[in-house]
Amino acid sequence: MKRRGFLQTGLVAAGAALALPVRTFGADCADMAGGLYYTVESPGRWAAKAAGHAPNVSVRSGADGAILQVVTGHEMKPFEHYIIKHVVLNDRFRFVSETMFDPTSGKAPVSEFHVGNYRGKLYVLSVCNKHDTWLKEVDLT
Repeated sequence: MKRRGFLQTGLVAAGAALALPVRTFGADCADMAGGLYYTVESPGRWAAKAAGHAPNVSVRSGADGAILQVVTGHEMKPFEHYIIKHVVLNDRFRFVSETMFDPTSGKAPVSEFHVGNYRGKLYVLSVCNKHDTWLKEVDLT
């Protein structure tokens, strides 16, 4: 008898969980700007840090399609304050590529990404060890 009650309770709980609204993340996650990630337009708690942390992206044509150049105007103080990496995500926020930086190299956080004939939005991230993740949207249409 106790086992039957346990199973019934478990099934009711599972059914209730299925009835709850589920949030799926599509290409439009603008409501997370200023919280989960930061942008120049929504710098959240890091408003004074936007200029040195937001990625600057330029696009040029190469022999095999588009090339993104990403520059973050940020100093690289070894193991104190530096840009960890640049990441490129597609229009569904899926990983495309990344460049990791060595904070002891003395090199500025600059990277290039060959994206070929990709068309649509790309999201470029610049990740700082102290001031979180900064996003820039790029439209390659």
